[in-house]
Amino acid sequence: MKSKHHTPEQVIRKLAEGDEMLNKGSTVAEVARSFGITETTWYRWKNTYGGMKATDAKRLKELEAENRRLKTIVADLTLDNTMLKEIAAGKI
Repeated sequence: MKSKHHTPEQVIRKLAEGDEMLNKGSTVAEVARSFGITETTWYRWKNTYGGMKATDAKRLKELEAENRRLKTIVADLTLDNTMLKEIAAGKI
C-alpha cells in the first residue's frame, strides 16, 4: 500500500470531519477507514494536531523544519571545532 503524506491543513480538516462522524455514532475504525488511514495514524494525528487551527499546524511544521536545519548546523560546527582542536593539539 502506497503511503500518502497529508499536509497539516488536510490533517486538521480530516480531524474535524472525523470528530463530527464520531459524534454521530461512528467508531474510530470506521472514521479511519473512510479517510484511508489506520487507527494508529488517527490517534497520532489526534495527539499531534488535536485542538490546533490550520495556521498553528503550519507554523509547527515550519518550526520543526527550522529546528532540523539548526541541529544540522550545530552538528557540522561541532565537528569542525573538534577537528580544529585536534589539529591545534598536534594529534593530526
